[in-house]
Amino acid sequence: MEIRSLTPDLSVSPQIRPEDVATIAAAGFKTIVCNRPDGEGGSEQPTFEQIRQAAQGLGLSTHYVPVVSGQITEDDVRAFQATLASAPKPVFAYCRSGTRSTNLYALVRQREG
Repeated sequence: MEIRSLTPDLSVSPQIRPEDVATIAAAGFKTIVCNRPDGEGGSEQPTFEQIRQAAQGLGLSTHYVPVVSGQITEDDVRAFQATLASAPKPVFAYCRSGTRSTNLYALVRQREG
């Protein structure tokens, strides 16, 4: 699992699996945000519900803010911004490659700008 720190309170990663959640919790993250729509990667992609169940067992907060690749909307940016504002920190966000989560954060920063 490749984790890229964007700020002390936000890191991003490519797609995770339920078995990765324990490592995420052990690294000190308090929240997991999924920015990848369920089914985008076919049957090989774990669902958000599978990730949520693994996280719940470890006391992590989870949020589902799915964004279609290459089609980030203003509503997506607002939803991600609201999630970051209210979620326990630090936050771990993921999508297929980590780029969507990174781009969402860049757009949130522009809004706050």
